[in-house]
Amino acid sequence: MSQGHVPIHFEDLGLSKYLFAVPTPLGEFQLRWYSLAYLAGIVLAYWHTSKMIKAPGAPLAQRHADDLFFYCTLGVILGGRLGYATFYTGGDTGLPSLWAHPLELLKMWGGGMSFHGGVVGVVLAIAWVCRRNGLNFLRVCDYVAVSVPFGMLFGRLANFVNGELWGRVAGPDVPWAIIFPGAGDTARHPSQLYEAALEGLLLAVVLVLLFWKTRARWRPGLLVGVFAFGIAAGRFVVEYFREPDEQLRSFALQTGLSMGQWLTLPLMAAGLFFLVRALGRPALGSAPPSEQ
Repeated sequence: MSQGHVPIHFEDLGLSKYLFAVPTPLGEFQLRWYSLAYLAGIVLAYWHTSKMIKAPGAPLAQRHADDLFFYCTLGVILGGRLGYATFYTGGDTGLPSLWAHPLELLKMWGGGMSFHGGVVGVVLAIAWVCRRNGLNFLRVCDYVAVSVPFGMLFGRLANFVNGELWGRVAGPDVPWAIIFPGAGDTARHPSQLYEAALEGLLLAVVLVLLFWKTRARWRPGLLVGVFAFGIAAGRFVVEYFREPDEQLRSFALQTGLSMGQWLTLPLMAAGLFFLVRALGRPALGSAPPSEQ
C-alpha cells in the first residue's frame, strides 16, 4: 500500500461468523449470520410483498402471497444449490461434480449456492403458484422482483462477515482494501460490500421508489425488467473486482470473462427485453380491456 495507507486486517474488525454458539451433545450449535441473512431477506420480502398487495391494482391476494413465501423459499434453496452444482462443479473446474454425488448436494453447510440458480428456482416457484391459482405470471413477478434485493443486501453482508468471496488484489489507491484470512498478505477489494451496495441497497431503493412513487406497477414487466437488468449490470461490474472462484480461474483467463459475468449476459438481455416491451405498450387502465 502507498505511504499513509495502512492495510486493514479483517481480524481487527472483530467480526464473528455467528451470533451465538451453544454446546450440545452432538457438538456446538452455531446460529450463523449467513443463515440469519437468508431468514431476514425472506421475512422482509414477505412483509413488503404483503404491504404492496394492499395497494390498488394488485394481481394477487394475501393467500397467494403466503403460498409464494413457501414455494419461493424452496426455489431459492433448491435452485441455488443445483445451480452451484451445474455451473461451479464438474467439467474443467477441478471439483467433482455434485450431480455425480447426490448426497453431497444435501450438505448445504459446506457452502455453495448460485444466485442464477436461485433466480431460476424462484421463477419456477412463481409459475407454479400462478398456474394453480390462475394469476397473471408477469405481474406477480413484478411484485416479487421489488423485494428480492433485500435478500441480496443481507446475503452479501453475511459473505463479508464470513470473510469469504473476497475481491481481487487492490492497488495503492484503495485505502479501504482489506487483508482477508486465507487470501495471502495482500490487501483486496471488499467486493462483498460492493455487491451489497449495487445489487442490494441501490436496486432496492430504485425498485421501491418505482413501485410506490410512480405507475410502474401498471406496466406489466417493467419492474421485472429493471430488476433483471439492474442486478445483472451490477454483478457484471463487481466481477471485475471480485476474485474468481479458484476452480474457475483458468476459465476466466481463457474466455476473458468470469463465469458470473457470462451468466449475467442472458439475464441482462432478458431485462432489456421486458423494459422495451413494457414501455412500448399502454399502461393498464389506459386502453380498453381487449387491448391490455
